[in-house]
Amino acid sequence: MNLDNNISVNPSAIYDIAVIGAGPAGLMAAIRAGELGKRVILIEKNDFIGRKLLLTGKGRCNITNTAPIETFIEKFGKQGEFFRTAFFSFFNQDLMDFFQSKGLELKAERQNRVFPVTDNAQSIIDVLHKCLRENKIEVLYNVRLKSIAKDENGFHLDIAGKDTTLVIAKKVILSTGGASYKITGSSGDGFRIAQELGHTVTPLKPALVPLRTKEFWIKELQGLTLKNVTLTFKYGQKKIISTVGDLMCTHFGVSGPLVLDLSGEIVILLDSHKEISLFIDLKTGLTIEQLDKRLLREFKENGTMILKNIMKSLLPETLIPVFIRLSGIAPEIKGSEITREQRNTIIKLLKAFPLTITGSLPIDQGMVTNGGVSIKEINPRTMESKIVAGLYFAGEIIDGYASSGGYNLQQAFSTGYLAGEKAAGI
Repeated sequence: MNLDNNISVNPSAIYDIAVIGAGPAGLMAAIRAGELGKRVILIEKNDFIGRKLLLTGKGRCNITNTAPIETFIEKFGKQGEFFRTAFFSFFNQDLMDFFQSKGLELKAERQNRVFPVTDNAQSIIDVLHKCLRENKIEVLYNVRLKSIAKDENGFHLDIAGKDTTLVIAKKVILSTGGASYKITGSSGDGFRIAQELGHTVTPLKPALVPLRTKEFWIKELQGLTLKNVTLTFKYGQKKIISTVGDLMCTHFGVSGPLVLDLSGEIVILLDSHKEISLFIDLKTGLTIEQLDKRLLREFKENGTMILKNIMKSLLPETLIPVFIRLSGIAPEIKGSEITREQRNTIIKLLKAFPLTITGSLPIDQGMVTNGGVSIKEINPRTMESKIVAGLYFAGEIIDGYASSGGYNLQQAFSTGYLAGEKAAGI
């Protein structure tokens, strides 16, 4: 077993608090409890802290968002109100002040996303690691929590690693993450342990995950990013409409910010709908009437030019062969020969380019987990279990997720802070 700062752990010693998982929630929980003078042990599967943090924001770490608290609550949907106390206890400005007080400058970018000025997630890890040392947090690396039992002496943690040992703690904070990104150590062990302790775990599904499409021709568009588009997902008589943003085509389907943010809802809908229709508005800024005038002008001014060349002024070149094929119009037809009916077909495709969603990538490739320990069994004012006294939850293990933009990381830091503080007796 690897110990931070070469501190040897005495298995017979009783810790005030054991924190399971050194992600953002666990790190903040351990640091806060340590600041309050508690003897804390942090138990981590990997050989370093914050592995998933290093992957967020494409390696830049979008730690939070400057949006007001009501926006955060709205982003978490039905679970939003549950996180209100945690956000009030430690919110975005508190988090930014925390890092800046440690010498790390931050910046807000598009859509109010907050990043370190270094544009490097390792900067965040370095600050957190320093805080662990300053607060004398003992860290066990390369170990896995097998089980938890409780008696009059506290919680008995059966730890497996190079050797097997027993850790005893008065209180435990479970912050093991979800079941997404398994390469980071989020294998879902926390859910199993929570269930063994009597908790309900809601169905686990991927969120912020790329979606699969039925159409094989999507492979021809692999790597293409469609900018400033709007998505409409249709199922039965209902629809979900996105904001304006970017979509990326992959060899299996679609990804990018717009898709990822709505993917959690779509994955749930796929349980009851075999397929969901997706329509991409490729010209969000233009009405049908404006598009008609634009096309009339293009075809008139380029009467001798063939259609596939005229479309270069309207679409990315990679998309043109697929687009024309779907239109059923001959690619070599000249602009002057295009009929009104054909023009209407082009307009319809530009405003509602069709795809069919059939599934998603698996949960271990989602950015976050949709589902987790039921919020009905956790006290929102303390993050303590309503079933097992002295057991707390923090971060992604709790049921509830938001769209991308720093909201989920703030939830982890906020619930971690609140759990650490309440477990310390404040």
